[in-house]
Amino acid sequence: MKATYDQRTDTLTLILKVGATVVESDEDKPGVILDYDAEGHLVSLEVLDASKRVSQADRIELETVG
Repeated sequence: MKATYDQRTDTLTLILKVGATVVESDEDKPGVILDYDAEGHLVSLEVLDASKRVSQADRIELETVG
C-alpha cells in the first residue's frame, strides 16, 4: 500500500494495490475518486481538495492491529 499527498494539487492518493492497472474510475462522492482494476477490485482512491476534507493531509500514520 502506498499513500501520497501532493501539495501542489492538494490531492491525497491511497494506492491499495501497487502496480495494478486502473480500467475504471468512479467519482463516488464529489471529490472522492475510486479506481478499479479489470476484475472490479478497488485498487486506489483519490481525495481532491484534501486539505479541506482531511485533518493534516500532509501527515500519514499507519496502524496495524493483530
